[in-house]
Amino acid sequence: MRDRGFEPDFSRAAEAQVAALPGPAAPDGRRDLRDLIWCSIDNDDSRDLDQLSVARTNSTGDVTILVAVADVDALVRRDTPVDQHAAHNTTSVYTGAQIFPMLPERLSTDLTSLNEDEDRNAIVVEYLVTADGSVGTSDVYPAVVRNRAKLAYPGVGAWLEGSGPMPPKIGDVPGLAENLKRQDRAAQAMKERRHAMGALTLTTLEARPVFEDGELRDLAESQHNRATELIEDFMVASNGVVARFLESGGFSSLRRVVRTPQKWERIVDLAAQRGFHLPDEPNAVALEEWLLRERASDPQRFPDVSLSVVKLLGRGEYVVERPGGNSTGHFGLAVQDYAHSTAPNRRFPDLVAQRLVKAALRQQRGQPPYGDSELEAIAQRCTEREDAANKVERLVRKAAAALLLQSRIGERFDAIVTGASEKGTWVRIRRPLVEGRLERGYEGLDVGDRVRVKLVHTDPARGFIDFARS
Repeated sequence: MRDRGFEPDFSRAAEAQVAALPGPAAPDGRRDLRDLIWCSIDNDDSRDLDQLSVARTNSTGDVTILVAVADVDALVRRDTPVDQHAAHNTTSVYTGAQIFPMLPERLSTDLTSLNEDEDRNAIVVEYLVTADGSVGTSDVYPAVVRNRAKLAYPGVGAWLEGSGPMPPKIGDVPGLAENLKRQDRAAQAMKERRHAMGALTLTTLEARPVFEDGELRDLAESQHNRATELIEDFMVASNGVVARFLESGGFSSLRRVVRTPQKWERIVDLAAQRGFHLPDEPNAVALEEWLLRERASDPQRFPDVSLSVVKLLGRGEYVVERPGGNSTGHFGLAVQDYAHSTAPNRRFPDLVAQRLVKAALRQQRGQPPYGDSELEAIAQRCTEREDAANKVERLVRKAAAALLLQSRIGERFDAIVTGASEKGTWVRIRRPLVEGRLERGYEGLDVGDRVRVKLVHTDPARGFIDFARS
């Protein structure tokens, strides 16, 4: 963490600030929505709960989705010691060995977390989802909410897909099962519409170290299912609503963008190798058509295809969008208006967005909490810190993988090239799910190529895993 410029520990001033808090923020006269069947869906071990969701139906059959976002700003005021730490790190860093939260745990896992059976202040993003999956009228407002059930992706996803039993907590809350199915139908409709517009179907594999009694035992693959899709689609829609809300109020905002890919020619080459013709100019709809065909024809290989495309699309970044400006948009999601706003316990851009939303609600057009030059500096900082956080998390994963592979020097593996540049060539093997540098035999290889490799060296302390072409 320190090598990458992070502050892994909170200052004494920040700790004193949190210790002085008497408890959660008071409701302060905001709308009372505690009677709704709110629930959270997150990872099994998540304790920093940023969002709740619930669905309502109307007489036409359309569904209104409500997403409650933790009101972190109610307890973390700008330029206080806690806020200064958050502005420095800009993100929570999740390593397999330790979590480094952006906010002190008493806040992120308690006072500002939307915990089960606790009343909490929130900013609610409400929007209509029509039968064809389009997002209609919307609103943003403060409310007090209560989480009825803390749920996890694996159990909810298996139940929604019909491959597992209903999680007990769902059955314990009257009406929650049907409400979740209603949410799922709305999410699937939104997903279908976005993908018809060119949002990309991508299945990437991620591994996290598994520890037992302080000992590294395995690398476990993260699973994607209907529950993760539900939350993803709700967050995409919510972030779009917030972006448009701020623009309509005359406020500049931070936007999350993925630009048109510069390495489109290589994506065209990959598709051609698989017998599919992509146009010479970047086209998200055509790319999605190819991805869907690949998933249907070879589901086992599709994560490798997805990884290659993700690498070639390039990284996302934060930019400042001014009212009336031309939005860069998010190529992978096929959306133009996208402001990270739904995870203020974990990401600083979301806390900034929350403060802008509150100013817009107060109609303080002439007194924004951040000027454009400040937002520009924050956008640059958050982009740089996100890249640094990814490197920290990747290094810890590679250290764990190097530890697991120490006894397998000399073994051969099937691999896919994940990176190829002047800095070096990297490959990934599947079992265990590990990425390493190709030290010999990399000439002529490019992202997406498949190759046979031999493990030649590991260095857990430095996170090094080295292969040679076999």
